[in-house]
Amino acid sequence: MKPLASLAVRSIWNRRGTATLTVFALAVSVMLLTGVELLRTGAKESFARTISGTDLIVGARSGPVNLLLYSVFRIGEPISNLSWDSYRLVENHPAVAWTVPIALGDSHRGYRVLGTSDDYFSHYRYGERRPLEFSEGHAFADEQDAVLGAEVAHAFGYSIGTDILLSHGIGEVGFHEHEEHGFHVVGILAPTGTPVDRTVHVSLEALAEIHGSEEMAGLTAFLVGMKSKDSVLVMQRALNEYRQEALTAVIPGVALQQLWQVVGVADRALFLVAALVVLAGLIGMLAMILASMGERRREMAVLRAVGARPVHVFLLLLIEAVLLAATGAVAGILAAHFALAGAASWLASRYGMFLSPQGPGLFDLLVAAAVILAAALAGLLPAWLAYRNALTDGLAVRT
Repeated sequence: MKPLASLAVRSIWNRRGTATLTVFALAVSVMLLTGVELLRTGAKESFARTISGTDLIVGARSGPVNLLLYSVFRIGEPISNLSWDSYRLVENHPAVAWTVPIALGDSHRGYRVLGTSDDYFSHYRYGERRPLEFSEGHAFADEQDAVLGAEVAHAFGYSIGTDILLSHGIGEVGFHEHEEHGFHVVGILAPTGTPVDRTVHVSLEALAEIHGSEEMAGLTAFLVGMKSKDSVLVMQRALNEYRQEALTAVIPGVALQQLWQVVGVADRALFLVAALVVLAGLIGMLAMILASMGERRREMAVLRAVGARPVHVFLLLLIEAVLLAATGAVAGILAAHFALAGAASWLASRYGMFLSPQGPGLFDLLVAAAVILAAALAGLLPAWLAYRNALTDGLAVRT
């Protein structure tokens, strides 16, 4: 087997131009499949790490996914606000450890503005219950203070002391700028890889003032931390059945799973397309080997003439297919990991997706094994054709 492997390597080298193109095509297809899986895993982890340590998210009556999207991911708008009376009822409940109010609706140059209390900086957790940290400055202390997420500060080059204006509405250009009430930056949060990075934080009192009311008419949502995990489901049920106001209370982890199920169809479809690209690469490799069979008949016949048995010819073609597939698979897997490692900072800043640095793992091993096995099965056809070639077929002079 070892001499055959060496002979297969030399044979591939003699056809290195065609072999290189075949390996390249297969590597690109494997790179795509591996890259899609890494992005899928990274996206799911980014979703899961967005919020932790919060037992319930409460908002006006809507779907759990919709409530999660606008309160945590800053995507979309609430159907309606909820009242302060409902908030205070939960805040003062003996089973509740803490609450964090959230008010949305304004923006700054395309970034969402979140009105909240200073409890937000004490109780909000992400990832493995990691607290928010300041890279510069401190939390807001009065109605003119603003705390920026890391991406907001980086996008516009803001620093401590910078003056900014808020706009009513969402978009690059707000519907109306609150020119009568400016803010100055007093704090910049450290990067989290979550929507916090893309948020401008101000106090609820500041939002009430710029909207011309002593107290804001309502809240968008609020986060709840319970004293005991045993009381989470009881509180959720009580809020969902609360008769004085139509409320929805969701457990973040459950809502995240529902959200992932919503995007799961497209997610699986993308993975299927990537798998089909790998299949196309294997078919291309098979076509290359079959196309070369006519040119290699004399080569096979010479091998038979110098003592090679039919089984040796069979194994030679099979080994070549396996070597091409193994090279393409390994190259594609390594290329995917290097490419995503290089794009990690861009993905984090542009899409808030933090990919955990890691080398090839079990999935990569399974992909490589599957590609090699599929190549071996595909290589059976040209190997069998070579096996059937007669000695005289390649030596005969053709006219």
